[in-house]
Amino acid sequence: MSFLDACIQDSLPVWRACLDTEFLRGIADGTLDEACFKGYIVDDSLYLREYSKVFAWGILHSRDMEEIRNYYSLLSFVNEAEDSTRRYYLKRYHLKDEAIQPLPLRPQNQAYVDYMLRTAQNADDAADCMMACMPCMLSYGWIFGQLLKTAPAVQSSPYAPFVSDYAGNRYDSICKAWADFTEAACANAAPERRAHRMEIFRSCSQHELHFWEMAARPRTDLD
Repeated sequence: MSFLDACIQDSLPVWRACLDTEFLRGIADGTLDEACFKGYIVDDSLYLREYSKVFAWGILHSRDMEEIRNYYSLLSFVNEAEDSTRRYYLKRYHLKDEAIQPLPLRPQNQAYVDYMLRTAQNADDAADCMMACMPCMLSYGWIFGQLLKTAPAVQSSPYAPFVSDYAGNRYDSICKAWADFTEAACANAAPERRAHRMEIFRSCSQHELHFWEMAARPRTDLD
């Protein structure tokens, strides 16, 4: 088993708990109040802004151009591919990015991004930054792949573009490329470094769970 596979297996109970949250159950069966999803889109917009900064720390910790290119590709993906669906829903809910950005992050969101940025800032190398990034990327692919299998009717719901973004072959292939890079970056690490990186992966997976739990409650600062 690869090191990253071991990290995934260690965090899989947390990912399963994410799939069983009220928010994702509501996505699956079509009962989610769109006010909650509207809040999620705002929270995700604020999260992605901070998440992108982790890549900047990854570039600063990079040892060569290959690592820099990988972080640049991550930033490009967030800015182009993920951002297009986010903007689709902003338009659907009559929200503008310039009105969202001054809004506060909710406590669970703030705790998550604070942990990632602190981890990236204090990282020994670029691999530590990848371990902070990977749970979000990989858990989304796993969660929405599972959701699509168990609730195919979601493809005709208002959330179909959202689910399709993360359950499609394109997202899967991109995640595989980044997983391969992370695996190579973590190769030959000492046991204590491996344990530290697995702890980062698990902690970020737990923050993912808290984010999904938060998303089941609508924001109170939106029109």
